[in-house]
Amino acid sequence: MRFAAIADIHGNALALEAVLADIAALGISDIVNLGDCFSGPLEAGKTGDRLLPLNLPTVRGNHDRYLIEFAPEQMFTSDEAAYHDLSARHLDWLRTLPSELVYRDEVYLCHATPDDDNLYWTETVSPDGHVLLKAQAEIEALAERIDQPLILCGHTHLPRMIALSGGRLLVNPGSVGAPGYDDDAPYFHKVEAGHPLASYAILEKTALGWTANFRAVRYDHMVMSELAKANGRLEWAAALATGRL
Repeated sequence: MRFAAIADIHGNALALEAVLADIAALGISDIVNLGDCFSGPLEAGKTGDRLLPLNLPTVRGNHDRYLIEFAPEQMFTSDEAAYHDLSARHLDWLRTLPSELVYRDEVYLCHATPDDDNLYWTETVSPDGHVLLKAQAEIEALAERIDQPLILCGHTHLPRMIALSGGRLLVNPGSVGAPGYDDDAPYFHKVEAGHPLASYAILEKTALGWTANFRAVRYDHMVMSELAKANGRLEWAAALATGRL
């Protein structure tokens, strides 16, 4: 079994196109999507038009949820920007998405963690804003009810692979379209990929178990950076240009 996992597109239609082309060039036809598809000051509607016809197994991200649970005036800036660029059919599609999914009987999918779509699974934030690898026991505790040998999540935008008890593997493919962001919970911190490329992962089942191959794809990221700048989001423009804030 061999398939691709994408996550955290965040309305970056150019990055999505580049990733889809790379996946096709590898001869892979099966793709799963770990959510946060649209939120951001980029091209949410264009991303939706490309994504929906693919009919990918997809789980709902926290920002996908915000787009259907809150009125525009209650939304964060990135969600409101995306909301006004989306059509009713894009929003209706978000309403159909589950918070978790089992793919082909042995791959567990969620956006962040099984029971909280806004919690880092493998990272913790220190009071001084450093993003650190979470203790193994804490990571394992969040996977307690998951029996599948391969577990996929997104949310932090950082490619990551963690070996779990029982031979299970936890993989975050990184972000297709947003290589950096900041957040103020639980403490102010920055998450930075350190590069502007579009990230995703190839998962393959071998005779010895599951493996992950992380890929980073070049695309014309400065077009998206300039779009973010034109839309008044300088922090997005910086992250899209450099992978740093």
